[in-house]
Amino acid sequence: MSQDIDVLLIGGGIMSATLGTFLKELQPDWKIAVYERLSDVALESSNAWNNAGTGHAALCELNYMPQAPDGSVDPAKAITINEQFQQSRQFWSSLVEKGELDAPSTFINATPHMTFVRGEKDVEYLRKRYEALKTQPLFEGIEFSEDSRVINQWAPLLMKKRLKSDEPFAATRVPAGTDVDFGSLTHQLFANLKDKGVEVVTNREVRKLKRDGDGGWRVTTRETLGRTPGQITAKFVFVGAGGWALKLLQRSGIPEIKGYGVFPIGGQWLKTDNPALVAQHKAKVYSQASVGAPPMSVPHLDTRVVDGQTSLLFGPFATFSPKFLKNGSPWDIVSQVRPHNLLPMLKVAIDNPGLIKYLVGELLKTHARKVDSLKTFVPSAQGKDWELLAAGQRAQVMKRDPKKGGVLQFGTEVVTAKDGSIAGLLGASPGASTAVSIMLGLLKTCFPDDIARWEPRLKELVPSYGETLNTRPEVAREELAKTAGVLSISV
Repeated sequence: MSQDIDVLLIGGGIMSATLGTFLKELQPDWKIAVYERLSDVALESSNAWNNAGTGHAALCELNYMPQAPDGSVDPAKAITINEQFQQSRQFWSSLVEKGELDAPSTFINATPHMTFVRGEKDVEYLRKRYEALKTQPLFEGIEFSEDSRVINQWAPLLMKKRLKSDEPFAATRVPAGTDVDFGSLTHQLFANLKDKGVEVVTNREVRKLKRDGDGGWRVTTRETLGRTPGQITAKFVFVGAGGWALKLLQRSGIPEIKGYGVFPIGGQWLKTDNPALVAQHKAKVYSQASVGAPPMSVPHLDTRVVDGQTSLLFGPFATFSPKFLKNGSPWDIVSQVRPHNLLPMLKVAIDNPGLIKYLVGELLKTHARKVDSLKTFVPSAQGKDWELLAAGQRAQVMKRDPKKGGVLQFGTEVVTAKDGSIAGLLGASPGASTAVSIMLGLLKTCFPDDIARWEPRLKELVPSYGETLNTRPEVAREELAKTAGVLSISV
């Protein structure tokens, strides 16, 4: 039976939850449905154990601020990422104040963000990075030290058995960092949407998308378990299906998806719940990526708070699966191939031998060798305290490039049909942390006739919408303090 709705959100992750929440705030009368192919929402990339939970604000992630060939460092991208995360904080704060999210501690907790490097070259780079960031309003409070005693106070596990080392090392620290349980946040957003009349359907898989005669979409579905078919028509479709977004956008036939492919990279963590270890580390500590490693594989030692339980994670360690999702198909990597994306994907393979070498090396690592990697962060680590935990699948974007033929792109990208009737999100980190900013951009692109009317309400939900904080120090300080207070993350 066909049913007409205004908006169909495909995928039960943080992106669909965020967009659905915005649309219900802006157009309460619109009929919205969410289809998720698994038995619950937030079981793939948004699940707490499938991501690092870093509130990506570029406080500690070095790949957002690479060193140029001349040795200089430019804070522009780091500032942009931070601005985007502040919008997420503002939006969540608005929902907490309205009582539409539970106590903030159920999804966000204060966790200092640190960067730790070793060797003269990286120490010098980190010093330059600190000098470039310390005067930026959104990075106010960043600290730098090469003193082992200071770093030992910040993160004791890093310094055990290292205090007397002659090796140069340094660290930066921002006390105002956060740990975010995106699984809990996603569940809460969808629960609120259900209360407002949004239909959230699980065990329902989208099979086909075809334009109808009115400029919308006829969507063919089936039950994941019973295989019962169904059909729905929607004026607008958002594909927030993680790695499967590419497959569904290809099935839609929109020309904008031509030239795109994805390369799946899985991951594992080393995890410990040992109270003695957990008590000695409260921070997310990032370092430099290995040579040839993708940015998403930057090693980090993280405090995680999930369902009120604090643990430590170290990783990620790359794995390989042809699946685009943990619960995907082994044929995913092959079924994506089209005449228009074959050459770009081959060019990416040719141009990235370091990535292939890195992945092979990761696949050959035993548990003992993974613990050895951990020991570069925690010299006193013992294998018996740490277990391996599977992380989520990340589908890194490959796309056509006029100059190179094809490029491997890290980050997220929204692909939108020319008429704005369908859009989908490809890519990975820092996606979840910047979901609000991404969806604000999508609203402007896909609903050009409505955005002017919506903007006053958007400014209430996200005060910095349409503006920047970093260029207005007093406003930035005020907004940071306000959201920290509402979200109970003051430090």
